[in-house]
Amino acid sequence: MRAVVQRVQSATIKVASETVGAIGPGLLVLLAVGKSDTTKDADFLLNKILHLRVFDDAEGKMNRSVDDVQGELLIVSQFTLYGDCRRGHRPSYSAAADREKALALYEYFVAAARTRDRRVQTGIFQAHMEVQLINDGPVTILLDSQLLF
Repeated sequence: MRAVVQRVQSATIKVASETVGAIGPGLLVLLAVGKSDTTKDADFLLNKILHLRVFDDAEGKMNRSVDDVQGELLIVSQFTLYGDCRRGHRPSYSAAADREKALALYEYFVAAARTRDRRVQTGIFQAHMEVQLINDGPVTILLDSQLLF
């Protein structure tokens, strides 16, 4: 699984001009599922995200996690994170999981996040979404479960 994690002051997802998800301070997680991903990848990546020390402590150092600051999560499916641009100018998405697998692992990831006693919002899987955010820092982290464990 791949994720782009952004520390935000706020973030909103709209579909057809209607807000479907919104958070205050926390993390915006753009999440993609690859062909070889399993629930082990989802569990690993969620644990990594929840414990990333990207929030400031009392001394202004990034030393606190979203758990520590009781931040919120906005999780948005984004298969384009598997876009391979090494050849030509049109990305290939052949490494991305098919719709059924991607949906199942995305829903698994969201359900696991919701068991952690936090406010979790989502976009709508496969919908055309507008993402509005105020990136705090800016802080943006790239994660890939296949490269991390």
